[in-house]
Amino acid sequence: MSVKRVRLTFPEDLIREPVIYQLGQQFRVITNVRMADVDEHTGWVLLELEGEQDEIERSLAWAQSRGVRIDPVTGDVVEG
Repeated sequence: MSVKRVRLTFPEDLIREPVIYQLGQQFRVITNVRMADVDEHTGWVLLELEGEQDEIERSLAWAQSRGVRIDPVTGDVVEG
């Protein structure tokens, strides 16, 4: 089992789409939102993905193909 933390930034046309839900359903990964700031025009989410490394990479490639920007997260992520 691997864990990867990333920041997803959504363009306006995807902000209302259930992208994170689809990640969990289409790929065998667990999605844990650690922080988020979303409004009707834009949004970002700090997301922790758990699962097989190949599945995590496939899920992120799928999200990128939809237009989501993905950046690595370094340092501690505070749960809350």
